[in-house]
Amino acid sequence: MKRMVWGGMLVGSTIGGALPMLWNANGLFSLSSVILTAVGGFIGIYCGLKTAKYFGMD
Repeated sequence: MKRMVWGGMLVGSTIGGALPMLWNANGLFSLSSVILTAVGGFIGIYCGLKTAKYFGMD
């Protein structure tokens, strides 16, 4: 279960951090990039938990 949570956080925060590049935000450390990295991480953790519970990895 721990791996699923870490994997979800990694994927979610990576996608969230890269998302502002779609609208040409100013650099990798823009405010929108930092905020979306956190949001993506939380969504990734949630999805990792749900996936682990679905496959019975409690």
